[in-house]
Amino acid sequence: MNIVVLVKQVPDTGAERTLSQADHTLDREDADLVLDEINERAAEEALSLKETADAHITVVSMGPDSALEAIRKVLAMGADRGIHICDDRLRGADVLATAKVLAAAVRTVHDVDLVLAGDATTDGQASAVPAVVADLLALPQVTHVRKLDVDAGRVRAERETEHGRMTLDAPLPALVSVTEKINEPRYPSFKGIMAAKKKPVDTVDLDDLFPDADDAGFLVTRTRVLEAVPRPPRTAGTRVTDDGFAGRQLAEYLIAEKLV
Repeated sequence: MNIVVLVKQVPDTGAERTLSQADHTLDREDADLVLDEINERAAEEALSLKETADAHITVVSMGPDSALEAIRKVLAMGADRGIHICDDRLRGADVLATAKVLAAAVRTVHDVDLVLAGDATTDGQASAVPAVVADLLALPQVTHVRKLDVDAGRVRAERETEHGRMTLDAPLPALVSVTEKINEPRYPSFKGIMAAKKKPVDTVDLDDLFPDADDAGFLVTRTRVLEAVPRPPRTAGTRVTDDGFAGRQLAEYLIAEKLV
């Protein structure tokens, strides 16, 4: 079985995050960068499958030079090979451009049986990239998965919704995106960290993935932020003291604020 795991390096959610003054995108140069947690869970699911089946895991990440650290971490966890998509022209890529590039990278892996990803990264939270990648690769997509089984050439997954749980079934090859409830990622061992240094990582750019494409065409992101302002500081709320007429005062306040 050939498994591809899509991962991303993101700013640490526990640290202060700011926007770049130049283009209003998330400032990554001065941020503490980490492998996105939900991608770790996708990688863990691939490694769990590898323990029960003869599987080869390729980890794919799109990003600047620092994104190699995210790839190396998954390799240290137990993945076999990495593909690093590194190209300055991808700075600020939107959902569609990102999905097209990731799909092109997946196509370079022969006979892919399963693509695993997180539902949403903590920096963008668009929750759309896995679905678009699946569509571009013409794969059945199984999203929001909290439990996954792979057997006899099919995936069987449990999805949690607002109204309960449902079970989904699809033939391989397929793309599965997971939630934070699917597992607890393992920590790389010292042996795994040392072994990761010797595992192959192919670095590719847009010219490698799209040799016949025009820079002015679909590879250029179609969206950009024109303006961004800091969130205003929180102001003191309005307090209603119950002197026997609190209900009336509250109703008058809500009406004045056009909330009712």
